[in-house]
Amino acid sequence: MRDRIYLCLAHTGNLEQKYIQEAFDSHWVVPLGPNVNAFEKDLKDFVESSGSAEIIDGVETDDPQLGRRLRPAGDDGLKYQRIQGLNKEVVALSSGTAAVHLALIACGVKPGDEVIVQSFTFCASSHPITYLGATPVFIDSEPDSWNMDPDLLETAIKDRIAKTGKKPKAIVPVYLYGMPGPIDKYIEIANRYDIPIIEDAAEGFGSRFNGQVCGTFGKYGVLSFNGNKMITTSGGGALICPDSNSWHDVMFYATQAREAYPYYHHERIGYNYRLSNVCAGIGRGQMTILEEHLEHHRHVQKLYEKLLGDVSGIQVHVQPDKRYDSNYWLTTVLLASDLKVKGQDKAYAAAITGAVGGAAGVIHSGGTIHTDCEPNVNVEAMRLALDAKFIESRPLWKPMHKQPCYKDAPAYVNGVSESLFKRGMCLPTGPWVSDDDVRYIVDSIKESIE
Repeated sequence: MRDRIYLCLAHTGNLEQKYIQEAFDSHWVVPLGPNVNAFEKDLKDFVESSGSAEIIDGVETDDPQLGRRLRPAGDDGLKYQRIQGLNKEVVALSSGTAAVHLALIACGVKPGDEVIVQSFTFCASSHPITYLGATPVFIDSEPDSWNMDPDLLETAIKDRIAKTGKKPKAIVPVYLYGMPGPIDKYIEIANRYDIPIIEDAAEGFGSRFNGQVCGTFGKYGVLSFNGNKMITTSGGGALICPDSNSWHDVMFYATQAREAYPYYHHERIGYNYRLSNVCAGIGRGQMTILEEHLEHHRHVQKLYEKLLGDVSGIQVHVQPDKRYDSNYWLTTVLLASDLKVKGQDKAYAAAITGAVGGAAGVIHSGGTIHTDCEPNVNVEAMRLALDAKFIESRPLWKPMHKQPCYKDAPAYVNGVSESLFKRGMCLPTGPWVSDDDVRYIVDSIKESIE
């Protein structure tokens, strides 16, 4: 029997066990310690590996100005980019969700406030807004990157000010499946209204826009190291902070807001959100193979593009232009609405009662077969056909503005995310997915089309 091909499973190198053993040997099996500090430094070094750039003449590759460096910008060797140092700080946390939560607190979000957030995303982008008693305001997508539509963003800001008399407290764009959004436009709009940006780069670790690492453009940047992300700490995340003062405040809340007394004294509510020293040891080892993972995901994406390029009715989502440099966390495809897939008559034949594929933690049965917004029958038929071939696939994220728990939340929509959700699906791209696996997946897709 063929082994099952999963969407994206963690791949480990040779150093994880070394750092984990050091944690046990030194008795640092707690949410602080040498591995946590070293992992945060590794993350800081990575996110600071890019910055705002300008083309200058010159041949020297060293720059005496603090926080700046030069790198070649062309093949002629006569022009270099001057990179402005980002000077970011990083806090390692228990999850990407915790990072979103703490970023919102750092931006002053309180009960009764509104926060603008991308609708086409996983619930971790929006749920922490409700933790704070605030209201998410959902923004639909633009069709190129599939991320937050900048025109709708500005429309929403103006409308919320008119209706509530105050500005939203933050803007949370998301880099869906690793694809950068038009962050330059988001920043221009956010600056115009003086609203901080929290970049949800949980799926976009290693992605870049105009050469700059995603998660470093806004005031805060969110990373995730869940077991299916670009690197993993088994579970975990991080918050990229703009400076040392912000880092200090975030660290305070992440460590239960304990005041400096010889006993436990709390003047504010804090959270137990720090990453453990054991998990950070995994992260240190993973950082040594990050570039290998990025290269693999991009290679798999290109192979899908090549092998599916002549398949009528299947469209692989690709980068809009050269400014976008996606990590391609997952390869995503759209099925034409009129594409005929074998077994469409059996799609949605029975209600799902548990976990589907790798969707662990599903313990509550919805009780019905259909909802008011679901993938087309050909998408569900394709998912079932691939599952029968031991291939995990998954629909795209269901837009948050179509989720029952957010039925009363303000939403500014154009139909893009709902249309994509109905037609799209994710294909395996993880480190364990080989070229032969991709060929098998594509052949299985072709065999499933009538």
